[in-house]
Amino acid sequence: MIGEWVGYVGATLTTLSFVPQAVRIIRTRDTRGISVWMYGMFTVGVAFWLGYGLVLGSWPMIVSNIVTLGLAATVLVLKLRYG
Repeated sequence: MIGEWVGYVGATLTTLSFVPQAVRIIRTRDTRGISVWMYGMFTVGVAFWLGYGLVLGSWPMIVSNIVTLGLAATVLVLKLRYG
C-alpha cells in the first residue's frame, strides 16, 4: 500500500510542476522559449507512459499522465500554431 501512495505523491508533484509553464503559455501564446522537438518528444513519451500505466493498471500513472498529456499536447499545438 505504501508503494501506491509513493506513486500518487510522485505523480501529483510532477504533474503539478508542469502546470505553471503550461498555463503561462496558454495565456500568453508566447512559445518562443520552447523547442518544438522537445515538446514533440515529451508529448509522445507521456503518451507511452500513459499506455504503460494502462497495461499495469496503475491509477497514479494513468491519471497523472492523462493530465500531463492534455497539457503537453496543448502546449505543442500552440507552439506549432504560433511558432
